[in-house]
Amino acid sequence: MLIYKPNQDVIRIQETTNGNDIEFHIHIFGEEPFVERMKLVREKFDENQALTDVLFYVYPNHEYRVIVRQDYYNDFVLELMRHQFLQSVEWTA
Repeated sequence: MLIYKPNQDVIRIQETTNGNDIEFHIHIFGEEPFVERMKLVREKFDENQALTDVLFYVYPNHEYRVIVRQDYYNDFVLELMRHQFLQSVEWTA
């Protein structure tokens, strides 16, 4: 399991379990470059062969709802870290 700390100057993340999936409610506070970085996160999962791995719903004011299959949870969190939306990620037992 991963525990992460959001970059609170840039993003607010709320995470809930939705059946077999994890649902993220994300709000980006700034314009550039983090809005563009979220597009890169989305492209990463749109380009792979799994159609239902990560589903993005984009709303006004840089709000997103992202539904992540449990088997892609770690990949999604690490991709957020890669694009500096998170300050830290650590493994727990």
